[in-house]
Amino acid sequence: MFSDRTNWKLTRNRLSETLDEVRSGGARVLDLTLSNPTRAGLFYDEARILQSLASPQALDYDPQPKGLASARAAVAEYYRAAHGIHNLDSERLILTTSTSEGYSFVLRLLCNPGDELLVPKPSYPLFEFLADLQDVKLVPYPLIYDHGWQMDFPSLQKMTTERTRGVVVVHPNNPTGSFVHPNEQKFLNRFCGEHGLALIADEVFLDYAHDGAARQSFAANPDVLTFTLSGVSKISALPQMKVAWVATSGPGAEVEAAESRLEIISDTYLSMNAPIQLATPVLLEQRKSIQQQLLDRVLANLKELDRQLAAQTTCQRLIVEGGWYAVLRVPVTQTDEELAVELLRRKSVLLHPGHFYDFPSDGYLVLSLITRREEFAEALQRIFATMNP
Repeated sequence: MFSDRTNWKLTRNRLSETLDEVRSGGARVLDLTLSNPTRAGLFYDEARILQSLASPQALDYDPQPKGLASARAAVAEYYRAAHGIHNLDSERLILTTSTSEGYSFVLRLLCNPGDELLVPKPSYPLFEFLADLQDVKLVPYPLIYDHGWQMDFPSLQKMTTERTRGVVVVHPNNPTGSFVHPNEQKFLNRFCGEHGLALIADEVFLDYAHDGAARQSFAANPDVLTFTLSGVSKISALPQMKVAWVATSGPGAEVEAAESRLEIISDTYLSMNAPIQLATPVLLEQRKSIQQQLLDRVLANLKELDRQLAAQTTCQRLIVEGGWYAVLRVPVTQTDEELAVELLRRKSVLLHPGHFYDFPSDGYLVLSLITRREEFAEALQRIFATMNP
């Protein structure tokens, strides 16, 4: 009755089952998997946000496949103000309800059933579901850790086939927090140009560089056909508002052809609603107050993590450059999932095992850095008490 593309394993994993057990027993769980900024104790300009959703223009139906001009202009202004990109034409932007929808549009544009995309490993597990739904095969290329994370360029060469259609980069990566460095971008442009591949850049965490130095966006990449995805979910910490986009850049003829097709794909669904589009300029403005709050939280938690790591000898954190997560290297005495279940059951601390993100071996735990500071510090104490008896 059902398609093969939805033939997923639907049983709950051990960690989810254990979480239900612990919470049903009345325990207070310290959550180091927090990804929802609206529940992280931040201060939003509630009146301004809510007021932005009440425009009388929302009563008029004005279907625009790429999105309303005012909303796209606001996105172009964001790139000008935040990333110094002055030549981003708002006509090269397609608004979507989420980066997931943006991915689905781009995959439909580039791939026939069974075609392949090169994706980083470790990385966010959502890619697998998106690829399944679009009948696309994912071919992982490794990120290697050696005094920081680096792309494995020889693997990219070996894994490319006649069915490869593009390379996905996450800038910075989730959960490793590693940016695509300028020399890597040069290689990617050359590599994609030689093989006739598109470049797909996920930049949802781009504004959260831990050293405060702005990183170059792919949104104006001129060398190869490039699709850059982002949205207010992370930029303004407003995931519930469902505003995202795809920016297309590269050689003129390829961009024109891609944009024409993307516009038809978007026109088929017209998924963006009027109130949200009209509110987009205000929602993007919220980044000016919310990003510093998040960065302060992230950096304070990293400092606390390093302080507690210095007092023990069994664990270490890997270098992280940006984003909202840290990776902890731990002794391999059991699988990562077994360790995560044990910490949840014995210490009421919830965190993600590395295999959730396709780490190549056991010995990794992933921690959210946007958890409230007091809760984060207490959770670390419980973890290290278990790891250093």
